[in-house]
Amino acid sequence: MKKFIIGRKIESSQLFDAKGNVVPITTIVAGPCKILQIKTKASDGYESLQLGFQAQETRKVKKTMKGREFKVLKEFRQKGIPEELADGIKGLKEGDWFDVSIFNEGEKVNVSAIAKGKGYQGAVKRWGFHGKNATHGNRHDERTLGSVGPSYPQRVTKGRHMSGRMGGQRTTVKNLVVVKIDKDKNILAVRGAVPGRNGAIVEVRG
Repeated sequence: MKKFIIGRKIESSQLFDAKGNVVPITTIVAGPCKILQIKTKASDGYESLQLGFQAQETRKVKKTMKGREFKVLKEFRQKGIPEELADGIKGLKEGDWFDVSIFNEGEKVNVSAIAKGKGYQGAVKRWGFHGKNATHGNRHDERTLGSVGPSYPQRVTKGRHMSGRMGGQRTTVKNLVVVKIDKDKNILAVRGAVPGRNGAIVEVRG
């Protein structure tokens, strides 16, 4: 069974390791999460686990509104769930809770979130284009895009890197090392940067 949990990004910070070196980190409040549903090929056509994060006070929840008592609902694809163990995978079953203690310090994780929106940007910032020379008559258009279409076909080809809206898409950063775990406060500290603004919902996969 793969490891995964839902969390909320707190902030970027730093700490010192045993040798006194500065380590840039990002802190995440990870869990606790509740297993709302275990899907199998027999019942749903695919295998996954549906989790709920950040419980909120609600009135009596009807069966048709299952999971609405949580602010965040996420579904994680999980391959290899035996049908005979669908009601209890490695000691976990529907209705159970788990927290950040499923991870270990030194373990590598992948973190996904919605990146910060940066608005309308030019091709130099959006795609890292080199730009033109800043001399020899190009004093006013050194950050222009340049040619956008070949001689044939006489049109802009689909997928051409041009200026436009930047950010706001789902981004995943892989192989971030878990530096520190605070099980009492459900805080997970990973080395490096995590996509999204402070307070953004993140998905952590082991």
